[in-house]
Amino acid sequence: MAEDSRDAAMRYRLRKAAIARGEEPPEDDDPAASRIWSEVERAAIVEVSIEQAIRRGDFDDLPGAGKPIPGLGASNDPDWWIRRKIERERLTGLGPPALTLRTEYASLEDRLDELRTRNEVREYLEDFNHRVIEARRQLLGGPPVVTPTVEVQEWVDGWQERRDAASRRVAEAHASDGRRPPSWRFWRVDRA
Repeated sequence: MAEDSRDAAMRYRLRKAAIARGEEPPEDDDPAASRIWSEVERAAIVEVSIEQAIRRGDFDDLPGAGKPIPGLGASNDPDWWIRRKIERERLTGLGPPALTLRTEYASLEDRLDELRTRNEVREYLEDFNHRVIEARRQLLGGPPVVTPTVEVQEWVDGWQERRDAASRRVAEAHASDGRRPPSWRFWRVDRA
């Protein structure tokens, strides 16, 4: 069987350590060589592996080399790793429902403006109200749910007014440039 160079170096190092201690060095084909290693022998194996990796250049040009460790010296937070993962991957929607619904309510108009039809807006608002009511029913602890439910028809009408105002602004901008406004099909809104 072909011998790994790391394994050969480890055996050589162990033989040298045994001679230095005044012991008989183990032979390569000795069944004792497959024994459980002592703490000193394991430390020698690790040291040899690290030295060989350094010589091969395995530790050269690692990401973050020469830079301070982020968050070092900050408070002793046991959940630091999950906070860092959330920041790195820009995860949203995590946390107790009271907080996620509160942030969703704060940006509700922007979310609605991304929708295309009145039916989509109505469905979204009904789903939002349903989630607020369900969060109030949950007794899992955490902060209380103070997010209000929304009046669906008022919010749909507000969405329609913003949509119509945006369409008028686009038409006025095109008229002031002397161009024809975009086709009515482009700005058609489902008024169902």
